[in-house]
Amino acid sequence: MAGPTLTYSMQIILPDRSVRTLSRTSAPIEELLLELGINPTTVIVVKNGTIVPEDVTAGEDDEIRILRFSHGG
Repeated sequence: MAGPTLTYSMQIILPDRSVRTLSRTSAPIEELLLELGINPTTVIVVKNGTIVPEDVTAGEDDEIRILRFSHGG
């Protein structure tokens, strides 16, 4: 008899405030950004309330918020 199936998911809040849920156990944030078609150099990533670089790994049940920033001169 098989045990219960576990589902892991990451919530990703995009710059337009829409939410995507990805079924993954873990992945580098840079890989997630590229999968979503987002250039990592144009955003700030917040993982569970803390700003992190794109080489950090996001895991199951993490909330990832992607913020666009702009600068002018």
